[in-house]
Amino acid sequence: MSLDIKNELQSIKDYYSNDPRQKRFSMLLTAESGAGKTFLLSTCPKPVFVDSFDPGGTKCLKPWIDKGEIIADTRWENEDPSKPSVFRDWMKVTDDRLRSNFYSNFGTYSLDSATTWADAVMNFQLGSKSRAGTAPLFTQDYTPQKFMMINYIKKLINVECNFILTGHLRMIEESFGPRPDGSNIVLTKYRFLTTGQAMVSIPLQFDELYVLKTKRSGGGLERSLLIEAQNEYIARSRLKSNGLLESEEPADVKALLKKIGVSCEDKEI
Repeated sequence: MSLDIKNELQSIKDYYSNDPRQKRFSMLLTAESGAGKTFLLSTCPKPVFVDSFDPGGTKCLKPWIDKGEIIADTRWENEDPSKPSVFRDWMKVTDDRLRSNFYSNFGTYSLDSATTWADAVMNFQLGSKSRAGTAPLFTQDYTPQKFMMINYIKKLINVECNFILTGHLRMIEESFGPRPDGSNIVLTKYRFLTTGQAMVSIPLQFDELYVLKTKRSGGGLERSLLIEAQNEYIARSRLKSNGLLESEEPADVKALLKKIGVSCEDKEI
């Protein structure tokens, strides 16, 4: 039987228009330590659910937690590396949540942060090899860690709400030269801090790759979202393709979504 082109094209169009993933976003939010990545969650569509792996990281969200607008699961914040259990327990809870459509109750889900979450993954990996608390071995441990992280990120990108993974930046200095005077040219750049090639493969999973920048002004600390590559930073945005966003936007997720006509309504829980 030959393919009916019109029916096939209509089927593809219908799938796209009914695909819930086209109506929400996934974001990898990176910044230097202390820039306010976790605080930015207070500007996201609510309620916001946070799986916190950073010890004390959600303290800045207490006003919204007290109001019930943000729910923080902080049981993942501390573990003894010699007796790892956090990632094992988190996997079980997360798989249960995925099966029960738990995330559909929220406007935004965040995994905070990739750095400490990766530590928990590695602790689990070492514990499964009866080497808990020891130094990781390159190919034996880092490759499984990378794939465990990517596999769960792929699951979480498909949850029924917006998904934000926060992460730190790593400063990399590359030396070129020498100049005529004998000195070297040093190029500084910032990249997502994670294991090996996951620095490339994890960002590729996300719609949005933003860098949270801060600067001091007369009014105090100003934060902005870099959503397009600039100088030493890598950033990109698929939402920017309609031309309604600047390369740098105020650090307010709801305002950004509203600007481009994407739903930013809160949900009832």
